[in-house]
Amino acid sequence: MRLGMLAVILLSMAMHVYGQNSVTGRVTDKETGEALPGATVRLSNRATATTSEGAFSFKGVTKGKYYIKVTFVGYQSQEKTVEVSDSDVSVDISLTEETLVTEEVVVSSTRANENTPTTYSNLSKEDIEENNLGQDLPYVLNMTPSLVTTSDAGAGVGYTGLRIRGSDATRINVTINGVPLNDSESQGVFWVDIPDIASSTQSIQVQRGVGTSTNGGGAFGGTINLQTNSREMKPYAELINSVGSYDTWRHTLGFGTGLIKDHWSFDGRLSKINSDGYVDRAQSDLDSYYLSGGYYSDKTMIKAIMFGGKERTYQSWYGTPEAVLENDQEGIEEVIANNGVTEAEAENLREGGRTFNWYLYDDQVDDYQQDHYQLHISQSILPNLVGNFTLHYTYGRGYYEEYKSGEDFSNYSLPALQIGDSVISTTDLVRRRWLDNDFYGATTSFEYVNGGWTLNLGGAYNEYRGDHFGEVIWAEFAPEIPNDYRYYDNDGVKKDGNVYLKANYAFTENLHAYGDSQYRSVNYEIEGVDNDLRTLDISDNYNFFNPKVGFVYDLNSNSRVYVSYSVANREPVRTDFVDSPTTPKHETLYDLEAGYKLENSDYQLSANYYYMDYNNQLVLTGALNDVGSSLRTNVEDSYRMGIELVGAAKLTNKLYWQLNATFSQNKINNFTEVLYDYGPNWDEYNEVEIEHKDTDIAFSPNVIAGSQLSFLPFKGVKLSLLSKYVGKQYLDNTSNDNRSIDAYFVNDLRVTYTVRTDFIKEISFTFQVNNIFEELYSANGYTFGYAAGDYVVRENYYYPQATRNFMASLSLKF
Repeated sequence: MRLGMLAVILLSMAMHVYGQNSVTGRVTDKETGEALPGATVRLSNRATATTSEGAFSFKGVTKGKYYIKVTFVGYQSQEKTVEVSDSDVSVDISLTEETLVTEEVVVSSTRANENTPTTYSNLSKEDIEENNLGQDLPYVLNMTPSLVTTSDAGAGVGYTGLRIRGSDATRINVTINGVPLNDSESQGVFWVDIPDIASSTQSIQVQRGVGTSTNGGGAFGGTINLQTNSREMKPYAELINSVGSYDTWRHTLGFGTGLIKDHWSFDGRLSKINSDGYVDRAQSDLDSYYLSGGYYSDKTMIKAIMFGGKERTYQSWYGTPEAVLENDQEGIEEVIANNGVTEAEAENLREGGRTFNWYLYDDQVDDYQQDHYQLHISQSILPNLVGNFTLHYTYGRGYYEEYKSGEDFSNYSLPALQIGDSVISTTDLVRRRWLDNDFYGATTSFEYVNGGWTLNLGGAYNEYRGDHFGEVIWAEFAPEIPNDYRYYDNDGVKKDGNVYLKANYAFTENLHAYGDSQYRSVNYEIEGVDNDLRTLDISDNYNFFNPKVGFVYDLNSNSRVYVSYSVANREPVRTDFVDSPTTPKHETLYDLEAGYKLENSDYQLSANYYYMDYNNQLVLTGALNDVGSSLRTNVEDSYRMGIELVGAAKLTNKLYWQLNATFSQNKINNFTEVLYDYGPNWDEYNEVEIEHKDTDIAFSPNVIAGSQLSFLPFKGVKLSLLSKYVGKQYLDNTSNDNRSIDAYFVNDLRVTYTVRTDFIKEISFTFQVNNIFEELYSANGYTFGYAAGDYVVRENYYYPQATRNFMASLSLKF
């Protein structure tokens, strides 16, 4: 009802039309005069793409001066100002072909285009800026199809995550400028390590399914490909300040030299982000930077990039017990009884409420720094052959600190403490668990275009070396501890190499065929002592062949159909090897995608069907290990099947609607649940197996939908209603409603005002109210259970998200 009333108000405002005219024109090649179809034309807050004849049109434009920007791949962008008075305006724009090698060639081998038979969404620089208020990158991508975001702290700053088609970050291939970002061991992506990376990002492509991923781990749910800032022709500076609820604030300073002496360009950014978080004590203190310098000529580009971040984040990994979330006092007492908590922890459970955080120790923090170095060289070897070569190195180091009560000395390989006739075997202590890692390698690709052929040959070799170790930094009682004592220490070494060949051939002007074959070899070794004092000696080798084939057929100048079939293989992650009770197997995915796309100046529509058939899929059990990582188990047969619908329409000259919806089934044919029974006297160890058939995959909602309704009442003003619906998610693979996350429907309201002046190129003010209807919801959680004879314990934990809150941002561009 509330959403309907707001839509009626917006529609009513749209009927207030006064002094409106149109701005039309054509975009052409300056040298040849040929039309440039598909060029992006932006008129202040509005955007469209040129037709097959290069034409564009904006209707319902009120009087005033407007800023037009036209961009097209392979051409220099052009900006100009037009004035609308009492009549329609026609403006023709000619673009000059780019004479310098650009950054786009670096990511061309990893990205899909209109002739690639896969499912993807593109976000431009303007799209990223509009959605970037200082929260982590998953929130910038929140409105893309089939995507669900999560936040441990509840407000989008700190530890955040995302899922695509129900697949978590460990199954999503992420690259920055073609360089893998996924952690080699966990295969996860920790956006908190590179805060505000969105402010240094030129464009993002989100692919769903296997896609066209080539470097890094196999894509089993999707691919996120980031391209950092391209060079600017003119000098610039940018200052962004944001403030928001929960004492959230962000300061960003960006700058660039423009093109110096026709060849050189330098850019930089510094950012500072702080937030107390919605959850108690879930503070984040984040610093980040980005620096780049490049040389450009008509045949060569050499660009060096440095970026990274430092984060200190109070832990909120453990989540909130269901009983606390629901203020169930009887249930809270059961949680207290079942978990052997201290008096302080028990009082915290009783009084914590919805923003409860399990941890009370002041320095219960995650403290980590990560620095990335990239060197990109692109060379035009022949008129139709371009080569790319990249060297990269990432250095990460840091720890998380924990207070532990009543710990046995034996758990730290320390002897009991003898004081007189008394023997002390337990103590309260503070420990740090460290990760010190290096990731380095090289990628290369060659793109050849001749006639109907586009060929891309490339490969990569990467090595990861991670040192995991733990220290005791304080203990209430302790024997003499040697300097630099490590109670556990183990090393992980991973070597990953691949070669690939991609081909796209135009049989006719309307029919394109696509083929892609990749060979990937992985060697992974772990050696040493783990944090539970187990000896680790793991070594595995994998050799994968991953083929893809598909076709694109243009029905006419505005519509096309496509179909593709892909095979992907991927190795288990570190926790699968270390924490699983059985030896994990590698996974195989067979992915069928088929779709239809229709585009014109007034509306766009696409429909995609997918069937993802897994062999030995590693699915989440719903449980976590002691550092908050999800545990998984192989299931022999499972699948994801769904339909993705994406649309955009110009409802009136001032009202625009973008929407997407995914309807899916995510099933496991046979799943064996294991419940551990310790006997009525806690002196047994029995595994109780419970069989489930045709059950739902955990964290895989059957419905995901997003909507963005935008109204432009006046020049420079944009009012947007952003809505997101996520269906029920199960915490484990048993389809048990008692272990699930309720469906939720969240609405945000955003107002943006942009003005251009002679002194300041652009002033943009954004005010956004999140969760305007105060939806009480959780976006993530976990579950575990055990038995002691007839006494059965089942506990659910959730990550509650913020109620109504706001963010405001002021951006100044010079």
